[in-house]
Amino acid sequence: MKLDLLLKAATRVAFGLFVLGSLVSCSSGSEKLRPAELAPNAGLLGVRLAWSSKVGTIDFPLQVNVNGNTVTVASSDGVMASFDARTGKELWRTSVDAQVAAGVGSDGRFAAVVTRGNELIVLDAGREMWRQKLSAQSFTPPLVAGGRVFLLAADRSLMAYDAQSGRKLWNQQRPGESLVLRQSGVLLAVGDTLVAGLSGRLVGINPSSGATRWESPIASPRGTNDIERLVDLVGRVSREGDVVCARAFQAAVGCVDAARGNLLWTKPANGSVGIHGDDKYVFGVEGDGKLVTWRRTDGERVWVSERLRYRSLTAPLVVGRSIAVGDDAGLVHLLSREDGSPLTRVATDGSAIVAAPVLAAGTLVVVTRSGGIFGFKPE
Repeated sequence: MKLDLLLKAATRVAFGLFVLGSLVSCSSGSEKLRPAELAPNAGLLGVRLAWSSKVGTIDFPLQVNVNGNTVTVASSDGVMASFDARTGKELWRTSVDAQVAAGVGSDGRFAAVVTRGNELIVLDAGREMWRQKLSAQSFTPPLVAGGRVFLLAADRSLMAYDAQSGRKLWNQQRPGESLVLRQSGVLLAVGDTLVAGLSGRLVGINPSSGATRWESPIASPRGTNDIERLVDLVGRVSREGDVVCARAFQAAVGCVDAARGNLLWTKPANGSVGIHGDDKYVFGVEGDGKLVTWRRTDGERVWVSERLRYRSLTAPLVVGRSIAVGDDAGLVHLLSREDGSPLTRVATDGSAIVAAPVLAAGTLVVVTRSGGIFGFKPE
């Protein structure tokens, strides 16, 4: 599994960031582990392709944004598009004329992305409103909420902008670690609190002022070098009411009461993609493709499935009585929530599923690396 990391070079200027590519293998030696062979499709769920569309190639950590019946996506070359998830009808499409590094954030009206040139760009119904130059890179989609745009940058800074004018409202700067993940982090609203992932902690912030309300650790740095001590939180998260559960990269999974800032539990876990869940369980994919289920109340394991090992899975999504995950062959697997047994699988265009599946208006929407957008519905 290829993991891109940002390295702050001590011998360069303090704000100089450089990309460090590191190949982390789940196997010992040079032999690539063989993906688990798939049994014949169980076909226990009826699922049909309702619609499909296309944007450009996607090679950044895309987050498919869902707002009501609308899904919004972006491609690496700067094309942004919004669709009605019920029918696949294109609502708008535009180009920001820049390579995209993070996105998409949207509240249904304003949509935001960050470019590789470190610009935050905000659109109103597909029309560019403003863009602001940033002092650091960002790989986490902006959060658009309450008439504001919130941004988590790679140097651990948090910013808030007025969505209409682009005026900066506040900035919170924290000491940056030597390494940060080049993938989407954690940034969401829970009630009147902005919740962000900073290193291995969930942090509750006053969205009006940027003042910290609470901090709760999912994982703590460990090891003797920068890579071993990396404990970034990764998106997606599982939220039920005020309880937010998140994964710390290759370290742990844990849940926090975001109303009080209390850590409810944390358990060791070795995965690099986000999690999802319901009111009973939290579901996650480990680095070797095992699907693990934790009890939401106390974090105890419920079951583990090894049927999809080494298939480079996305973060999971709870869909009715099933869990949906995508793989690097463009397949979407729907598994039983109760024991991980296969229910059915559907194919896309053969390129890797590049973002965690989403559910909008009863439609399962997945996006592939080649830019294919597919909407599946139960028969």
